[in-house]
Amino acid sequence: MSEAESVRKTDAVPEWKQQEVDELVDYLERYDAIGVVGVTGIPSRQLQSMRRGLHGDAELRMSRNTLMTRAVEQVESGLGQLAAEISGEVGFIGTNDNPFGLYQQLEASKTPAPIAAGETAPNDIVIPEGDTGIDPGPFVGELQTVGASARIMEGSIKVTEDSHVLDAGEAVSADLANVLSEMGIEPKEVGLDLRAVYADGVLFEPDELALDIDEYRADVESAAAAARNLSVNAVYPTARTAGTLLAKAAGEAKALGLAAAIEDEELMPDLLSKADAQLRALATQVEDEDALPEELRGAEAPAAAPEPEPAPAEEEQDDEETDAEDAEDSEPEDDSDDDDAGEGLGEMFG
Repeated sequence: MSEAESVRKTDAVPEWKQQEVDELVDYLERYDAIGVVGVTGIPSRQLQSMRRGLHGDAELRMSRNTLMTRAVEQVESGLGQLAAEISGEVGFIGTNDNPFGLYQQLEASKTPAPIAAGETAPNDIVIPEGDTGIDPGPFVGELQTVGASARIMEGSIKVTEDSHVLDAGEAVSADLANVLSEMGIEPKEVGLDLRAVYADGVLFEPDELALDIDEYRADVESAAAAARNLSVNAVYPTARTAGTLLAKAAGEAKALGLAAAIEDEELMPDLLSKADAQLRALATQVEDEDALPEELRGAEAPAAAPEPEPAPAEEEQDDEETDAEDAEDSEPEDDSDDDDAGEGLGEMFG
């Protein structure tokens, strides 16, 4: 094409079309994420309702496909990659939310709808077992024609078992469409069908955006817990692990002091309890109770110490972290035995 022919073709573009393209370009540049959505089969009233539902979160913009294609190609970014998705009945959707949030919002807004003859079944179609609520008549034959197990029972037409009547991807016949409509079965979902989203220099496909939120949250929580444990086991202090490390160090220091019988003011109650427990255990081995002080006659071996409470901290701890605590808490810590401990020692050793 010569330069003169190119100029003449450009000049021939109607002003309204150029104005529409300019408005589309402004729209595309206004949002952080731009997607292409399919709107096939959505009734006008329902489409308007969807527009209102998106208000404040996203904006739907529709135009001629040729003008939409020209607009994405004029924007100086990777939006031109969306041109391949502009076919059929589509529109732009713009948002400042992330693409994952947009996908979740659009999926949640979809609603059940009846399916017409000639349409492709999006999923396997099953007529459920149960009473149809329809009086005996020709409808029982219509059900049987489309492959449903149906019969007249107790004055009503009933489906005797779940009946698989069509596979996903197959065309819906007129007979089946009539049966489904009569029974109020709506086998398809109507809504904005996201084809692709461009954001932060990346083109996202729908299957990349379909995340299991609960599973993703569990993975993040598990990774965070593993990171905290790694920090504690490596003795790497952070704002989140400093409390746990201090508690662990305090427990290890106390366990060492008890094992070495260091006469520290804070350890004395535990040392006395430990000595008293040892004394009572020894007393149970003496056969001649008359040889024992009155306070130790009939003494029973001390019960095993209860399981210790975990150190107060936000972080989860693994088995390695609790070794020091187990060593500490293996000794009795009941301060109520302090007085008895002193008396027992006094009687034994004067």
